[in-house]
Amino acid sequence: MRWRSLSIKFIVTSGGRRLTLVVSSVLLDGSPLPLSLPLCSGSGIMAMWRAAAGKLLGRALASRAAHTSAGSKKIVGVFYKAGEYADMNPNFVGCVEGALGIRGWLESKGHSYIVTDDKEGLNSELEKHIEDMHVLITTPFHPAYVTAERIKKAKNLELLLTAGIGSDHIDLPAAAAAGLTVAEVTGSNTVSVAEDELMRILILLRNFLPGYQQVVQGEWNVAGIAHRAYDLEGKTVGTVGAGRIGRLLLQRLKPFNCNLLYHDRLRINPELEREIGAKFEEDLDAMLPKCDIIVINTPLTEKTRGMFNKEKIAKMKKGVIIVNNARGAIMDTQAVADACSSGHVAGYGGDVWFPQPAPKDHPWRYMPNHAMTPHISGTTIDAQLRYAAGVKDMLDRYFKGEDFPEQNYIVKEGQLASQYQ
Repeated sequence: MRWRSLSIKFIVTSGGRRLTLVVSSVLLDGSPLPLSLPLCSGSGIMAMWRAAAGKLLGRALASRAAHTSAGSKKIVGVFYKAGEYADMNPNFVGCVEGALGIRGWLESKGHSYIVTDDKEGLNSELEKHIEDMHVLITTPFHPAYVTAERIKKAKNLELLLTAGIGSDHIDLPAAAAAGLTVAEVTGSNTVSVAEDELMRILILLRNFLPGYQQVVQGEWNVAGIAHRAYDLEGKTVGTVGAGRIGRLLLQRLKPFNCNLLYHDRLRINPELEREIGAKFEEDLDAMLPKCDIIVINTPLTEKTRGMFNKEKIAKMKKGVIIVNNARGAIMDTQAVADACSSGHVAGYGGDVWFPQPAPKDHPWRYMPNHAMTPHISGTTIDAQLRYAAGVKDMLDRYFKGEDFPEQNYIVKEGQLASQYQ
């Protein structure tokens, strides 16, 4: 909710035996927001209109709208630290040292910009700035968990930006209740993630990693690799989720002559569906046993958290390969590890964990036949340049009081984007 002006108007109208006091405000789009109250005499009416005015003003202030941003702002960014790698590429902007390449621009406009990788605990650098920061920029690759408690402390906070895509590290209902705007750079790393998924499919299907390890260890055993190496052609690949990343993956799989299936709450445009050659599967449980390869491309919500548990994995065919670059918490951690150990799952690959960074004793580090890495798929140099530019664009719009591209909003005026509802 964005306010151009707040005015109290007293309009006395006849309504049978009751007279009505109308208190209204004017939003930025010019529409009124009325409150109707019974008219009282003497001191009673004064108390009534003061209460009404206070209610309206409270709603205006509670919205903490992101587009009423005059004056100098304190902006905090939380990114991973590059250390010795910071100077190896001038376009390495997604790290603490690179600071999205916007420090000079922000400071030239009179804003303060604090960047850190220290995000956990009451004594962290992030915690020191929570109470008076206006904007917090976070990233899925080194997530600062923005809890309801942190939101409550952040009295000046107006805007939460995700440098990348995926804002599940933020308590979105709490952000909506506080009137915060949450936005991300939609589309900034979709190509990067889809390409990475295809790479992991091939790495697992062709049994590449044991071959690489043989070379490093000075060994040579062709049979040790070939006994479980397969072609991608002719395999059935199903994606759970067919949004921007899922569709890009399906398009990239088409030249491999696979059987392509997808499950999503929304069906792909029929023309694109025919062009890709993908078949819609309304029933997820019916799709799972058909697939040689399953790719997770659904966002993490309360509905999808822990979706792939022991029972769900048991519905998959023996020897299935799973690739998950969506979010680690969509999977039951121990169920995945057990399925890989038993051989029911022939290989599991991805770059997402829960929590992140993954602790040293995380079972996925040690389970057999995995192709796991740190969270890297969406932070290629090309992706960094795209999401850095997107963050700068939204900050510029924020300073000017302008709207963001509609697809970037995750929370706007108290409403969550449809994929998080």
